[in-house]
Amino acid sequence: MIKLSVLDQSPVSSGSTPKEALKRTIELAELTEELGYHRFWVAEHHNTNGLAGSSPTLLMTHLASQTSRIRIGSGGVLLPQYSPYKVAEDAQLLENLFPNRIDLGLGRSPGGDALTRLALTDGVRKSLNEFPRQIQALKGHLEHNLPSDHPYYGVTAYPLSETKPELWHLGINKRGARSAAELGISFTFGHFIYSVGGQEAIRHYKQEFIPSSYQSKPKTNVCVFVVCAETTEEAEEHAKTLDDWLLKVAKGGDTTVSSIEEVHNRSYSEEELKKISTNRPRMIVGNPAEVKQGLIGLQQKYDNDEFLIITNIHDYEAKKKSYELLAELFPQPSFF
Repeated sequence: MIKLSVLDQSPVSSGSTPKEALKRTIELAELTEELGYHRFWVAEHHNTNGLAGSSPTLLMTHLASQTSRIRIGSGGVLLPQYSPYKVAEDAQLLENLFPNRIDLGLGRSPGGDALTRLALTDGVRKSLNEFPRQIQALKGHLEHNLPSDHPYYGVTAYPLSETKPELWHLGINKRGARSAAELGISFTFGHFIYSVGGQEAIRHYKQEFIPSSYQSKPKTNVCVFVVCAETTEEAEEHAKTLDDWLLKVAKGGDTTVSSIEEVHNRSYSEEELKKISTNRPRMIVGNPAEVKQGLIGLQQKYDNDEFLIITNIHDYEAKKKSYELLAELFPQPSFF
């Protein structure tokens, strides 16, 4: 059985607006809840015009209020830019409002270029190498068990909550897997970012996992781009807008998702075509049978519990259809 969940970055399609992108994120959360998806995560990006989700905790609050059962989470909060104490307070506030429905996914990404990162920290130069220490501190604030020699011992993260949010460590390599295992929290592998090394990372996480007050057993999910349509040809047409978008993200500048027509009118260099081919292992594209085979094959490779599905294409109706087809391929039992 493959458990399905969603990662949505609130992509802005060309000819549309950030307001419309956020509206579509809300609609997608409502739709995927009806379809039986297990969790719905939103991302954090800064200084980019093509992704409207700059504040996952704010967006999570609204999404949780618009839904009733599906778990709502961050994929993820970029902890190096923030205080672990403040993130713990936000998480506990959300957990009080929506008990047993909040996932706190934590990422190490800088969230933008060097200047953007400085703007986020108001000029304070914070090392990404502090990420493991920050997660440990965050976990201590949530569990209210900071060691007595901790500099913030005696500072309590309020409001207190009877339940705790799930903690997820996002990663794309063995280093992230090791950190998640040592902390005794769940691990997400970002196949949609880096399709190499996931087997070793997940294997290491499971082998080295140390049970904690959060969970007694390891728990994993894998995030992958998926474009599913009734026919292979239709899926490939929509996937071309994802191919193009990944090129735009790598270049910087305009990161809105181009339409199929815009993609057809664009000329690509030999280097760009090579990059498109290199990016393809990060995604599964095809008709229902092909996508089913692809996801089953990926699960056999990773031995993961769940997939987070991300579909950054221009056509929103085709995006919804892709999630609907997946739900038909893998009917979801009630997790609620």
